Amino acid sequence: MKWHVAFYRGVAEEILTDWPDSIKAKFSWTIEKLKAHGPQELGMPYVKSLGKGLFEIRAQGHEGIGRALYCLLSNKELYILTAFIKKTQKTPVKEIDLARKRMKELI
Repeated sequence: MKWHVAFYRGVAEEILTDWPDSIKAKFSWTIEKLKAHGPQELGMPYVKSLGKGLFEIRAQGHEGIGRALYCLLSNKELYILTAFIKKTQKTPVKEIDLARKRMKELI
């Protein structure tokens, strides 16, 4: 059974319109791998656990680095909560807090 990927309101549109093409392409490739194999099979450097049920998709292109934070719901469902282009070395706390807030809404 394949995994299902869903997006929080507006997140998919943000990725599709705001992200540079090379980052968007790497993100799409990673999503297809996640759908086919699940996050446990993919691992680093494509996905990483941030703890307490929150994970990140790591998409890098020649224009920069994109991140999408997600959680896992029951029955092979992956829910993308927020997405952004990284400007600093660390994942912004603001984005992690937003993702955790949205995760609580879903659970």
